[in-house]
Amino acid sequence: MKCRHCQANLNELFIDLGTAPPSNAYLSKEALHAPEKYYPLRVLVCTDCWLVQTEDYAEAEEFFAADYAYFSSFSSTWLQHAEQYVADMVTRFGLTRDSHVVEIAANDGYLLQFAKARDIPCLGIEPTSSTAAAARTKGIPIVEDFFGVRLAEELIAQGKQADLTAANNVLAHVPDINDFVSGFRLLLKPQGVSTFEFPHLLKLVEETQFDTIYHEHFSYLSLTAVNRIFAANGLKVFDVEEHPTHGGSLRVFAQRADSGQHSVSTRVDELLQREAFAGIKSLDFYTGFQIKTDKVKDDFLSFLLEAKRQGKTVAAYGAAAKGNTLMNYAGVRFDLISFVVDRNPAKQGTYMPGSRIAIVDESRLQNAKPDYVVIFPWNLKKEVMQQLEYIRSWNGQFVTAVPNMEVV
Repeated sequence: MKCRHCQANLNELFIDLGTAPPSNAYLSKEALHAPEKYYPLRVLVCTDCWLVQTEDYAEAEEFFAADYAYFSSFSSTWLQHAEQYVADMVTRFGLTRDSHVVEIAANDGYLLQFAKARDIPCLGIEPTSSTAAAARTKGIPIVEDFFGVRLAEELIAQGKQADLTAANNVLAHVPDINDFVSGFRLLLKPQGVSTFEFPHLLKLVEETQFDTIYHEHFSYLSLTAVNRIFAANGLKVFDVEEHPTHGGSLRVFAQRADSGQHSVSTRVDELLQREAFAGIKSLDFYTGFQIKTDKVKDDFLSFLLEAKRQGKTVAAYGAAAKGNTLMNYAGVRFDLISFVVDRNPAKQGTYMPGSRIAIVDESRLQNAKPDYVVIFPWNLKKEVMQQLEYIRSWNGQFVTAVPNMEVV
């Protein structure tokens, strides 16, 4: 396989998580009587540009189908993050009713609703029909398509260049990262700004966040790799911020390379130096991740087996892709976790891919009163524990497996 950015040969393995179905391919009751598609889940490191990436086994359309079930608005923490983002961008870049904001991967309108509330013209790009329909109910115009150079050129022809583009948790999701980034260079007005948020590879490795690895994530990103990819495709990074979202994310600010309106913040060089000091351009940084991952998996499985031996009941909260990676790698099935609770009606009544554990609404939790509740979206641990505090009334305890086993 060739690197999806620089086309160098890929020979170095970062981690092998065996095989798994797509993490957001939730199953209907009827689908339980049919086989599932499984793909190898292997991640490689490019030693030329240091882009960490999954092996290619299927097209993006296989992972982002019309009935895509991930809706951003079901997390109050994420909604607060999005609202603050809009407020910050309005203040920093002077956005007004004469500006135009375009979000790539607009999902269900979780972010653009806050731009709309400020009467700032906006447009969402979203390829999945299910979430695009939800965004339209909020009055947000949506182009239902995958983003890249072709779509950027079409939007320009329609007079829809952007003063600000937002791309949250999508840069990792694109198979052709060069075409994707080049699209932003075209779509931006000469003085426009693009922001990108993505989980930070440094945090993934340091905290063994292996459950953020799944097929929908084609790339695992450092500022080192992103800086190079942007430069090769006509964008210049001028600032970077670190945020706690998704276990530790970067927000990268970029402008057209031919613009130069914004001076480069010292934070860019400081983070590049920190990554270099951590060894992100050395294979030593990546070795040992498999061993640490296997320990997390083994500890989680040992906990579940011991709970079963003791006659304890275990449920889970959050039918998240993270949970699917963890359960499929550990080989967990419904004999160890009885059910998974999720607030999203689109997931309720379906089954987790691979493990085939039922996804139910919260009333099931209140009725069953399990001894343990595993929080799969550990990045939302505080939010979930506050929401489900009532499990303490029957002496229920919370469990997280990543970055290490913890029973609270």
